[in-house]
Parts: sequence; structure tokens; C-alpha cells
Amino acid sequence: MTITRLLIMVREPEMIFWVFVFPLLMALVLGIAFRSRPEAPVAVGVEPGAGTAALVAALSAHDSVEVVSIDPGATATALRDGLAHVVVAPGDPPTYRYDPARPESRLARQTVDDLLQRAAGRKDVWTGRTETVTAPGSRYIDWLIPGLLGMNIMGTGMWGIGFTLVVQRTRKLLKRLIATPMRRYQYLAALVTARLVLLALEVVALVGFARLLFGVPIEGSLASLAAVSLLGAMTFGGIGLLTASRAQTIEGVSGIMNVVMAPMWICSGVFFAASNFPDPMQPFIQALPLTALNDALRGVMLDGAGLIATGPELLILAAWGGGSFAVALRIFRWR
Repeated sequence: MTITRLLIMVREPEMIFWVFVFPLLMALVLGIAFRSRPEAPVAVGVEPGAGTAALVAALSAHDSVEVVSIDPGATATALRDGLAHVVVAPGDPPTYRYDPARPESRLARQTVDDLLQRAAGRKDVWTGRTETVTAPGSRYIDWLIPGLLGMNIMGTGMWGIGFTLVVQRTRKLLKRLIATPMRRYQYLAALVTARLVLLALEVVALVGFARLLFGVPIEGSLASLAAVSLLGAMTFGGIGLLTASRAQTIEGVSGIMNVVMAPMWICSGVFFAASNFPDPMQPFIQALPLTALNDALRGVMLDGAGLIATGPELLILAAWGGGSFAVALRIFRWR
């Protein structure tokens, strides 16, 4: 059964695209969009009026500022569209118009106020020293790749196993297997094993691509990365079996899987940190299997953590995988 599943998957071009090509394309696009750039100047808009020339002259003297002309009545549009981080209206004193909900606008307001205060004659008591720090894995692409890897492991594990089960059930193929000596656990284990064989290719393709193209670091050992990926694949394989153990139609299993995976797509820190959500939600988020997998992958790749250091995350994955497979084995139906 394992060999059969492997042959079927290899003959499906859609599977090849979603398992291998799609994650690489996503990594490429996001890596280019959020690539590291030199320090960008602060975009400052200056409204027309008496004193505009003096403001423009004071701000243009600094390379850290890019002065943008603002048409009358266009302040709100410029702030909304990001054409300017802050807009200065001439006066004595000048007026700063900015969106306090945007961090870049708050920083721009402080920067512009500091420059104009100095231009007006303010003397600083002291000037602090500056030291730039570049930590390994600090770029967005470094943080993103483990999340994409975890999302890919979840998607291929659940869709590859759960969708296959329901398709075979709707085609009456599972019904024919009842007459064979094969036990339920043997059939379900064959589905999981076939997915695990492809796991090594998935991990090598995505991590190798990110390493060669973007220089994404792997601070931990490859053995630890392989172990975490293997446990994650087994966990989501078990969850995939559970979601499809009773589903009768393709539409039904698609709905169940979307309900199961949607909270993890949003909350588990794939594209942005899970810490952005309120504190009352954190216990639920930290208990999700994809959150544990992403945290463990980032711990190994970015922090050089070993299996002991990622023990809590691995225990969460083991609990989800073992519990899901046990329940799926009990409630699974051939018909």
C-alpha cells in the first residue's frame, strides 16, 4: 500500500506543484518583497503656506528626510497611501499631522520635531553613541522560511492523507479493501508512511532553496531539523486521518479541513508573530500544533536549539499526533 500511494502521488502533477513548486514560489515572492534594504529616509510632507520655504530648507539639509510636496486638502490621502509618514503645516509653532496608529508615523513625527527644534537653536546636552547590531536570522525572510515549512508540512499531511481517504471512499475503493486481510491500522499507516517518504524532499527543496537564494541560516543541527519535521509530518498526518475518518463526500472533508486549518493559518505565526494577538488568546494559540511546529523549527534554524530545548513544543506535537491517530483508528469506517 505504501508503494502504491507513492506511485499514485508521483503520477499526480498537481501534487508536485503544491508540494514543491508553490512553497518555493511563495518564498521567492515574499523574500523579494520583504528583502533587506538600506535605511530609508523619512517621508515628510509640507503643506503650502507662509513659512513653507523655511521648513523645506531646514528639513532638506538632512539626508534622513525626504521632503514631499502636499497639495491643499491632500493631507489625509498622503498619510493614508503612505506618500508621507507625517505632514507638517507651517506656523509658530508648526503643526504635525500624522496617524498615531501607525508606528512609522509616530517615529517620523519625533524625527521631524527633533530636526526642527535643532534648526531653531536647541542645544542637546549630550549625543548618545550608536552601535548597529545584526543578529543571525533577524531578516523577515529568515523568520518566514520556518513558518512556510511548517505550513507546507501541515497542508501536505492533511490534504494528502485526508483528501485521499475520502476520494477512495466515494469511489468504493475502501469498500473493496474490507475483504482483504489488511487491518485498518496497516492501511492508515501506509498512507502516513507514503507522506513521510516525501517529507525529506519537501524539507530539502524549501530549506535548500532559501539557503542558496537568500542565505537563510541553519544554526542548529540538520538532525534536529529532520526530527522536528518528521514529528510534525506525523502529527498532521494523524490529524488528516481523523478529519477524514467519517467524511462521506469531497465537499464535506474540504469543509472540515478548512475549519481545522484556518485558525492555524491565521494564528500560528506563519507570516507574522503569534504575539500580535491579545493575551487571553495566547493559551489557545500556543496549544495549536502548527504553533508548536513553527516555534520548534525557528528554534532549531534561527536559535540553534536542540531537541531538549524544543521539548515543550515536541510534546505538544506528540500529543496531537498520537491522540489523533488513536481516535481516527477507533472511529474509521471503510464504507
